Amino acid sequence: MNTTLIAIGAGIAVLAAIGAGVSIGLATGKAAEAVARQPEASGKITTILVLGCALAEATAIYGFVIALLIIMILGAS
Repeated sequence: MNTTLIAIGAGIAVLAAIGAGVSIGLATGKAAEAVARQPEASGKITTILVLGCALAEATAIYGFVIALLIIMILGAS
């Protein structure tokens, strides 16, 4: 198979990291606003923020794994 197409496919799969970065940035900003408005709820806000960031980061990791699979499996054939 053409190595250029493999590289393009892997690059597209890694684009999931862009979405994860944007979503984590937005979530952190909103959490900072929420803590500024209600400091007494900072514990609950922090818990929800960490959970949301972990789920968003998992999306980036899945994209990275798919990119590696594309390179390894299609590159070997």
